[in-house]
Amino acid sequence: MTSLRDRSPVHGLARRRLGPADVAAQSIAGSAPSAAMAATPVIVAGMAGAGTVWSFVVAGVLALLVAASVARFTRRMAAPGGIYTLTAQGLGAGPAFAAGIATLAGYLLLCGAAIAGAVAYLGPLCGPWATGPLASALLAVAVGAVVTALVVRGVRPAARVVLLVEAVAVAVLVGVFVVLLVGGPLPGPGAPAPPAGPGAVAAGVVPALAAFIGFEMATSLGAEARRPFRSVPRAVTATAAVTAVLYVFAAAVQVAGFAAVPGGLAGQTQPVQVLAVARGWSWIPPLLDAALVLSFLACAVATTTALSRVLFALARDGVVPRPLGRTHRRFRTPHVAVGLGAPAATLAVAVPVALGVPVGTVLAALLGVATVGFLVGYALVCLAAPAFLRRIGELTPAAVATAVVAVPSLVAALVAFVVAAPATGIALAVALAAGAVWAVVLRRRGRLHDLGVYDETVASDVWGRAR
Repeated sequence: MTSLRDRSPVHGLARRRLGPADVAAQSIAGSAPSAAMAATPVIVAGMAGAGTVWSFVVAGVLALLVAASVARFTRRMAAPGGIYTLTAQGLGAGPAFAAGIATLAGYLLLCGAAIAGAVAYLGPLCGPWATGPLASALLAVAVGAVVTALVVRGVRPAARVVLLVEAVAVAVLVGVFVVLLVGGPLPGPGAPAPPAGPGAVAAGVVPALAAFIGFEMATSLGAEARRPFRSVPRAVTATAAVTAVLYVFAAAVQVAGFAAVPGGLAGQTQPVQVLAVARGWSWIPPLLDAALVLSFLACAVATTTALSRVLFALARDGVVPRPLGRTHRRFRTPHVAVGLGAPAATLAVAVPVALGVPVGTVLAALLGVATVGFLVGYALVCLAAPAFLRRIGELTPAAVATAVVAVPSLVAALVAFVVAAPATGIALAVALAAGAVWAVVLRRRGRLHDLGVYDETVASDVWGRAR
């Protein structure tokens, strides 16, 4: 008979405390749907033209395939390391290390991008004094401080703030798009664009996928969820499905609004604001800016939460310094990891902005490299799912079919993304080289084995003894 542990390998976290809404808030805010609804369609239109809506449809299908692969793990195990831990259970230490580095970079840079986005839309609301380099850098520091404080205090209060903020932002965006849809297209001499071919649709899938990154963040709360085997897979799958519907709707409204304008949606820089101003609705732009500030703030909180849990898991596995695996005695959060991750993401924004780099440029650069990290992680977890199921004797044709479709598609999207943005390719090469050196050092020290710490049933869970 195997005896139960006295404490979980992830002890220190607030195990089994979070309800379904708290878990769902993590994935919803991580994907920042309201910000993506406003900003992504015009980027996709530049690649896909008339195939913009179909590009979002295909990207949504890929996101659902990734969600299905993640769910095959999260119905059976609860782990704070998210994709890193899941990959370890299917593919072993080497791929798990790669997934850990990829997701760590993805969360760190996405957090920075969210802080940059909040600053970009908060500046105009604060007035002219907040638009200079130094003022923008100070705003970034202020946003980073708020995010750090919320995440250190605990997942539950942070999740409730995040859920409320993102719900308000999405409601505002949906209301704005409904109003714009009722207003009809802008007048113009342009004729309807010819139907887009498969090549154009495929080209648009790459930037469309960037709108979905972060939907899997609920996995990082597996150990802290009250019923993880139910709430985590539901949160991930539902977020992928709901955001897909929102993005297709937002893209359709914007494409239709500029159908008769020369250049169409692709010829615009701020399409939602242009549609509103053209109809004399001057109240929409400031309302939209406020909603986007809320969305980016919620995304930064969710991303910092996920980032701290990945650092926590890596520390418990001995991959990064052990102190990052410590937790706060009162709040039961990995406060050391938060104290490292959130300031690092803030500095990635504040320093270049203070040096005169436009905040929009910083946002685009951080988001681009973050997307590369997420695509690597998604491809690895989709590949790991059938290997994991085969190991435990539960392999199904559906799991194999999902991997056969998703993995090549994600790899193709990754290659296309790097080719379209060479700077991300350079960043990927540097990260791969640094990761390879790090892996060699860890292997020589005997630490690159048996990775993927996850929560386990302990004696107190069964007998009710104090942990």
